[in-house]
Amino acid sequence: MTVAAPSAVFGTGQATERPRRLRLDLAALVVAGVCLPVLTGALVAVSATLALAVAAVIALSVLVWRKPVVAAYLIIALTPLVAGIDRGRLVPVLRPNEALAVFLAGILALRFFVQYRPGTPLRLRIGRIEASLVAIAISSSILPLAWMFLQAKEISADDISYALVLWKFLGVYGIVRATVHTQRQVWCCLWASIGSAFILGGLGILQTLDVPGIRPLLMTYWTPFGFEEQLEIPRGSSTLSLPAATADVLIFNLAIAVAMLWKGRRQIAILVTACLVCVIGTFAAGEFSSVLGLIVAVVCIALALRRLDLLSYAPVGLSIAVIAAWPAVTHRLEGFQSASGLPNSWIVRWYNLETYFWPDLFQGSNILFGVRPSARVEVLTQGTGYVWIESGYTWLLWGGGIPLFAAFCWFVRVSLKELWARCQNLVDWSAVAAVAAFTAVVVIVVLMNFDPHLTYRGTADLLFALLALAAVGKDPPDTAERQVLQKTVGERQRGAMMRSEDTTGVPR
Repeated sequence: MTVAAPSAVFGTGQATERPRRLRLDLAALVVAGVCLPVLTGALVAVSATLALAVAAVIALSVLVWRKPVVAAYLIIALTPLVAGIDRGRLVPVLRPNEALAVFLAGILALRFFVQYRPGTPLRLRIGRIEASLVAIAISSSILPLAWMFLQAKEISADDISYALVLWKFLGVYGIVRATVHTQRQVWCCLWASIGSAFILGGLGILQTLDVPGIRPLLMTYWTPFGFEEQLEIPRGSSTLSLPAATADVLIFNLAIAVAMLWKGRRQIAILVTACLVCVIGTFAAGEFSSVLGLIVAVVCIALALRRLDLLSYAPVGLSIAVIAAWPAVTHRLEGFQSASGLPNSWIVRWYNLETYFWPDLFQGSNILFGVRPSARVEVLTQGTGYVWIESGYTWLLWGGGIPLFAAFCWFVRVSLKELWARCQNLVDWSAVAAVAAFTAVVVIVVLMNFDPHLTYRGTADLLFALLALAAVGKDPPDTAERQVLQKTVGERQRGAMMRSEDTTGVPR
């Protein structure tokens, strides 16, 4: 989805628009330079922490105003590190990553309207992937809420909150898609993701190994619903506070790192280290489904890069990961020593589906448009107070019925087809993002048999960001970019003709 807005909005305008853009930017800097010291000085008398926070917000606003692409960098880099903090813990109502997305979207929208020139045509181009994502959002929110209204069911605040989930991820897609325009910016976004994954995976590994200081650190903010007992289990939930989501983000970043390594053949040591952290961190998460997702991802990466010989490195990496994350591996294997021969979590999962979800789902005509958007039921005996749907495809039918299931299938079909074509030959950095996005979609399709990975915090944020990065360069350039491109092509053609001339000056 691309808005061909005034080029001044994104800093690629015509020469006649530059004076106005410079005046607006200069005015913003002057206002910030005058107001920031005065406001900070006034707030210091009240609260030094509040003054520092306000100063940081103003400085960030100016930075994003001057360089909109910073919004994409922040969303990609910070989301895995703060998305595991509960709503209301640091920011009222919202998680920190949600508050950041709302703030950045507000700055970008204000910038657009301030710099918009009346009469300038706006062309909204929506591709098939974007259309399928919108269809998923509508069928998981508007349709089930309307169905509940017609059936005179009570619509709770939890239903409204879950109905907004896919729209939130579409907002992430929109921020990245609207601010990232060059391959250099795509490259920076990919590195931001790898850097964030390195921290995420490193903390998860250290958490599993019970390194002193790590669990107390995570208990400060990253305890889901205040349930500290979950951090006592040797599983790498890290800063996402959810082992499965942590593993998903690491798997997607493994695809990024391998594709970048194969394309650039630079920063080899850093990228190889990142690959090891991602693989070991996936095992440290202690999820059987995540290990399956990792195996699926390795195959997808090899297929997307057209290098099946990469599969020969898989046994070495998996062996290293098993040894490094042995506490998590042994903890999960102990589950097979129960009386039933199956891990207790598997039995509980099946019991919860049979008790709390399937009876309502298959009652009457609920399967047509779903039961309700909320993907959890309140159970006071649970440590967190809720039981969530631990089946992705059950969630599709529960939260939106047949329309949501069909919209998801449509998204999978069109996205895999377009991403497969986009990642051929790794012609640019968007192709690297396409490899990762292709891998992410396939992994989600497989893992949706176990959990609703499509809406996991961190998982969905990175998936939507990768889809946006993969689309950079796919659309036709605007007028200014076309002129630069034509000039560059012309210069290359003239240079080629000059090199092809023989000693007589006659072109060959």
